[in-house]
Amino acid sequence: MSLNTEHWKKFRISDIFCPFINGRGITEQEIEDNPGKLAAIQSSSENNGCMGFIDENYCREMGYKIISQPCLTVARSGSAGYVSFQPKGCVIGDSAKAFMIQEKDVTTYHYLFLRTILMANMYKFNYGRKVKAAQYMNMKISLPADHKGRPDWKFMDRFMRSLHHKAIKTSVRKKDIPEFHMPEWKEYKMDALFHIEKGKRLTKADMIDGQDNYLGAISHNNGVRQKISASKLWEANCITVNYNGSVGEAFYQPKPFWASDDVNVLYAKDFWKMNKYIAMFLITVIKANKYRFGYGRKWTLEKMKETVLKLPSQENGTPDFLYMENYIKSLPYSDRI
Repeated sequence: MSLNTEHWKKFRISDIFCPFINGRGITEQEIEDNPGKLAAIQSSSENNGCMGFIDENYCREMGYKIISQPCLTVARSGSAGYVSFQPKGCVIGDSAKAFMIQEKDVTTYHYLFLRTILMANMYKFNYGRKVKAAQYMNMKISLPADHKGRPDWKFMDRFMRSLHHKAIKTSVRKKDIPEFHMPEWKEYKMDALFHIEKGKRLTKADMIDGQDNYLGAISHNNGVRQKISASKLWEANCITVNYNGSVGEAFYQPKPFWASDDVNVLYAKDFWKMNKYIAMFLITVIKANKYRFGYGRKWTLEKMKETVLKLPSQENGTPDFLYMENYIKSLPYSDRI
């Protein structure tokens, strides 16, 4: 089923959705002390925005706002603009907002279609530009329309139902995976492994629509916040690491790109050559350092250069990049990278 946007029509979000439902602060301690089956939603872009599952009766006693039907939630701050679908309802914290489709007889597929459309607007928000109800509801989104100019709900449902694909297959077998020998690993400063460069700020006035990847400090979509047109780009075959925003998220970049100033760019030093398999191994080790940093303690260029990674080592003391490559190649689905 094809997706032809030529005849789509623009609608205000307030024409499609009911007004926002605001939540109140819910702490991790409350969730730990009162475990249950109700999803507690905050502003994270991970785990579908869910910070844990809490007891519904406790939430009612506390007067927390419970949504008892399918809904979308949007992060107000934090990963501002990130939209999640909650198929079984939820309770929302103070850093998220919930909203439902106005139309009756909507399905899961309608919510999934609209979530995808709304996520395309996430780049408009960040830590300094939080989601505000009036502003968000006044935004316009393009949707398929019927012959009367109304949202084509039947098309949205049919299109999402058509996206059932065959299971991904792999030719790699688990028996071929080499064993880890952690005691033989050695420590290396990141500055000894990489040429580390800081991204460059690009103002909205300078952002022209195009086909080049623009990387922001986000935790999804391989770090690509939007597409722009840029005359000068960072070269491909490198690792990018967020020093701000979603601090510590790391990605391999197979294509040229523009990196914002919230992103550090890591190129291999002259004594080794990066490829996508080695990069995947290193990214896993790099991301293990995420817990050391956060919004109040950014992973700056200077701190990153001094950060120590523990890696497989050869007898001569240099990192065993061949082992890293072969290990990733041995994993199931590595042939799909």
